[in-house]
Amino acid sequence: MHATLGVRIYGTGCHRETPVLRFTPREQRDPAADGRSRMAGQRHVRQDLTAAAIELFAARGYDDTTVDAIAARAGVARRTFFRHFRSKEDAVFPDHDAYLARTEEFLRTANATDPAIDVIGRAAHLVLAMYADDPATAVRRYRLTRSVEPLREREITAISRYQRVFTQFLHRRSDGTDSARLRDEVAAAAVVAAHNHVLREWLRAGGVGDPHPRLEEALRSVTAVIGPWLSGGPGRPADDDDPDDVVVVVMPRGTPMWRVAQQVQAATRATQDR
Repeated sequence: MHATLGVRIYGTGCHRETPVLRFTPREQRDPAADGRSRMAGQRHVRQDLTAAAIELFAARGYDDTTVDAIAARAGVARRTFFRHFRSKEDAVFPDHDAYLARTEEFLRTANATDPAIDVIGRAAHLVLAMYADDPATAVRRYRLTRSVEPLREREITAISRYQRVFTQFLHRRSDGTDSARLRDEVAAAAVVAAHNHVLREWLRAGGVGDPHPRLEEALRSVTAVIGPWLSGGPGRPADDDDPDDVVVVVMPRGTPMWRVAQQVQAATRATQDR
């Protein structure tokens, strides 16, 4: 609405000018459009804070970078930073919570007749998209996590959350026996390990190209070996010239399954390279 001044006339012989406010409606606003605009603005603020955090961590070091410095570099107030992130390391991983929620929703609404291993494979593509949609930021973040221990621990925590979500989904699909629960955990760990392997190789190469076809190829290998076993069958042995060749990995009791799968994968690669 906007206001204009007018004149009100009293009687016929004289008049007195009295300011009168006449309201003319402006173009009607679209609440949905306003909401989208606000969300876009908030998204840009988060992106600016993430870029500032990564830049300052790389230039000054993690320990010497404060929240105040990150906020100042992004051109916002300290309180604005904390409206978006709980801590400075969270600023480096701005989308994990949102993508985890998307992944949970995807699994919750998946077709009950689709093979469970295929469903969590498609969910892994959703997680990969978080990185592939912004390769430059993903590569800078990867380089930081290689050298900054708190960021590496934060990344490991994020990985474990996705694996837990995958495992819980598989538990809901299985019969709840001990053997079924073991298969669920191994399958979830294998899918996460395949995702992480493809993501890591893509990041090392500078984030060039589309990593999704490579992930699809890796998941086909996982499905071929684990899919039948996950369904209660014997599974298919991995292709190998020597069926008696065995890889043994010794790890401490209580080691997370994703770490076990990662170490088995590394040991297998080492034997293949010999």
